[in-house]
Amino acid sequence: MKPPLLKALWSYISDVHIESMSSDYNESMHVYLSKGRYQLCTPNAIYSYGDKYDNFTETYNQLRLDAHIKDVLILGFGLGSIPYMLEKKFNKRYSYTGVEIDETVIYLASKYVLDELQSEVQLINTDAWNFVQQCEYRYDMICVDIFIDDKIPKIFLSHEFLESIASNLTDNGILLFNHLGMRQKDAEAAMKYHDDVFNKVFPESVALKVVDNYMMLNNKNLLK
Repeated sequence: MKPPLLKALWSYISDVHIESMSSDYNESMHVYLSKGRYQLCTPNAIYSYGDKYDNFTETYNQLRLDAHIKDVLILGFGLGSIPYMLEKKFNKRYSYTGVEIDETVIYLASKYVLDELQSEVQLINTDAWNFVQQCEYRYDMICVDIFIDDKIPKIFLSHEFLESIASNLTDNGILLFNHLGMRQKDAEAAMKYHDDVFNKVFPESVALKVVDNYMMLNNKNLLK
């Protein structure tokens, strides 16, 4: 849904509140129009922000997005910032499978963002853990952006989850795993996770500092 022109213009001066909702997984979610983009927020985190979801935008600026990429899996879809930015900012049109446990988030994504995309998007309302355990398909890119407010559920920080993800990647596939890193304790936790868990499954990995987050990349050779 393209925002009304006057609201879009005003959003460059001050964020415009669009609506608020709650769900079984998020007690409080708010949709704002900010700098002409729809933004989905909880009290302590930004779930989506179009092509200004800078932790992913900065990461993609550093990656070689080669022609072999066709199928992308997004675990934690939000309002669809990843397909939005890849299409609008990087001129890439892929086929997306979005896994999102919160049906209210799916409703908001469908209402505000999906009709602006030309890329193929399939949304699945299920738990990401169950999905990767049962999935037999292999993807060229997997993006993990799973938060409940500002916390990653512990099950998604496990060695077992990463092993399942690895089996869902093509041989030259890209894995991006978003972690908070603004506060010192978050940064320390992200680096400890990388060194103790992520790097054990992906020995060529790197933790990229992007804006206030850390992005785990499975293979540093994928960087430009």
